[in-house]
Amino acid sequence: MASKLLLLGLLINLLIVKDAQSVGVCYGRNGDGLPSERDVVSLFQRNGITRMRIYDPNQPTLEALRGTNIELMIGVPNDRLQSLNDQNAANTWVRDNIQRFPNVRFRYIAVGNEVDPNNGDSRFVPFVLRAMQNVHNAVRAAGLGNQIKVSTATYTGLLGSSFPPSNGAFRDNVRGFIGPIITFLVQNNLPMLANIYPYFANPSSNLPYALFTATQPVVNDNGRQYFNLFDAMLDAHYAAQARLGGGNVEIVVSESGWPSSGGPVATVGNAGTYYRNLISHVRGTRGTPLKPGRSIETYLFAMFDENRKPGDEVEKHFGVFTPGQQPKYGQLSFN
Repeated sequence: MASKLLLLGLLINLLIVKDAQSVGVCYGRNGDGLPSERDVVSLFQRNGITRMRIYDPNQPTLEALRGTNIELMIGVPNDRLQSLNDQNAANTWVRDNIQRFPNVRFRYIAVGNEVDPNNGDSRFVPFVLRAMQNVHNAVRAAGLGNQIKVSTATYTGLLGSSFPPSNGAFRDNVRGFIGPIITFLVQNNLPMLANIYPYFANPSSNLPYALFTATQPVVNDNGRQYFNLFDAMLDAHYAAQARLGGGNVEIVVSESGWPSSGGPVATVGNAGTYYRNLISHVRGTRGTPLKPGRSIETYLFAMFDENRKPGDEVEKHFGVFTPGQQPKYGQLSFN
């Protein structure tokens, strides 16, 4: 009996270790005075960051990643989607940006980012699914289908309803766009990528709820108790997927962050609290009320402040490091 209990304990520990997730960080380059790509990769390594997201196939970054243990989510920019509706072009993209780098640990290809029928990227809507299919075909033809997962990065702006989380639903004019994408993901056992930002969901109304510091449940959704806004937003995405047949499609949080300046409650103190608590939450195995007992693969946005980012001032202040490679919030535990 003792030996059986010991074996059971070892199996449980192995399962916990297997489910534990390292936290990735998004590496954008839209700023002045940023370190070289090789220096950035070294900074990832020194801080134990073993997952990276980039937004285009930047060749110096890929060269710097050769032979490292850093797993990579690589992006296809929105303005390349139309060209990849041609299978030969998708084959060439995979050859030039994936197969040429056999010692880079590719994990995901994000085909498009936050394409939305209701924003300035609406012109890309007709091209997302076909580009995903063609890139997926090219990855499989290269013999990499078991290693690299193809998806697209969505965001909460696609939801028409998100409260309570079980009422999560895509906007009426989004369903025709996102439904076939979800079907494709289901058919090929691929994850959905979603950018989740409590900061952009009116956090001033209940700051502890947004910063993971609430001590009592804030939302009771048919018995599911929500202590933080991140879980509520993520579960609203799951509920929306489920209405279109994708309830079992795993969601990878491809971006989440908090700015340190430029807007309401955008302070260094709040941002540090958010990042520390987010990392602790997603690396654990509590999961969300709808999807309990699992860690949540998550990528922090972003590695650096990017002063040339367009849009509101707040967009320039999401970095967890300064361009001088100094941590803004002390030593974060990424793994």
